[in-house]
Amino acid sequence: MLINNNEYLDIVETIKLEIKSAQYKAAVSVNRELIMLYYNIGKIINEHKTWGNKFIENLAADIRISFPGTKGYSIRNLKYMAKFAAEYPDEQFVQTVSAQIPWSHNCAILDKVKEFSKREWYIRKTCENGWSHSVLIHQIESGLYERQATAEKISNFESRLAAPQSELAVQTMKDPYVFDFIPFKEDMVERDIEEALVKDVTKLLLELGTGFAFLGNQYRLNVGGDDFYIDLLFYNLNLRCYVVIELKTGEFKPEFAGQLNFYLSAVDGILKRDEDNPSIGLLLCKSKNNLVAEYALKDMSKPMGVSEYTITKSLPKELEKQLPSVENIESRIKK
Repeated sequence: MLINNNEYLDIVETIKLEIKSAQYKAAVSVNRELIMLYYNIGKIINEHKTWGNKFIENLAADIRISFPGTKGYSIRNLKYMAKFAAEYPDEQFVQTVSAQIPWSHNCAILDKVKEFSKREWYIRKTCENGWSHSVLIHQIESGLYERQATAEKISNFESRLAAPQSELAVQTMKDPYVFDFIPFKEDMVERDIEEALVKDVTKLLLELGTGFAFLGNQYRLNVGGDDFYIDLLFYNLNLRCYVVIELKTGEFKPEFAGQLNFYLSAVDGILKRDEDNPSIGLLLCKSKNNLVAEYALKDMSKPMGVSEYTITKSLPKELEKQLPSVENIESRIKK
């Protein structure tokens, strides 16, 4: 019996997907069991906390004797277990939320985030984006929650985009954006910042958020025989649309919105496919007057937002190896 090559390859792919799915479910299950084990141990420790610090020291020693070679039961980690159980009295929350991320991530959130609502937000974002331990710490230290979840964002997305794209576009925005991987210089102009962002485009994609694929800087659009150049052009796989970003080193001015509106019209007319959602724009300025920005966007026909940016902090070098390659991200747009 002859085997149809294409049919055989389809079968192989199907089986591979089944194997990967099972492996993922097994890993999630193992992690959940480990988190619940640590949680239950933490509860037992807390029930006997009046026994003093020697109790944890003795417990760590006895566990080491009973289970030689088993890691995870140091004095330090047992104290984390006790803190974990004390901070999350709702066992259902631990089972359904905290147990979705690794123990090291939970410990980082316990250490660096104090409010419960913020902790839950970072846990869910870790699940959504698959952040490594280093990336999670960077996002917390850069104040991502304040910049993305609670910031007063200036945009016309809700009036120019249909749901659910409007809600997703608002959620995707940050204010300010932190370009902490750019060497700071007092006399930087737009092109200097643009070139620095493109040089470290992988870190730029991390700051922009999940789903962004970089298509180019100084992207040329020919309109009626005249050439126009977009600072930065992206495609967002979650929003299913092109994203035009314009950089300004000074304070926001109303005329910036008019220029961006034109670029978005050109992108929609030249690049946008029928299956794409309307393109959106983002003006990144060194500073802005929120009321001026709101009035400037109010009657613009195209969806756009205005945010500030900072370039004052430093990005840990170890993050670079944790990030996906640009080629891997960009290849997804072709699928």
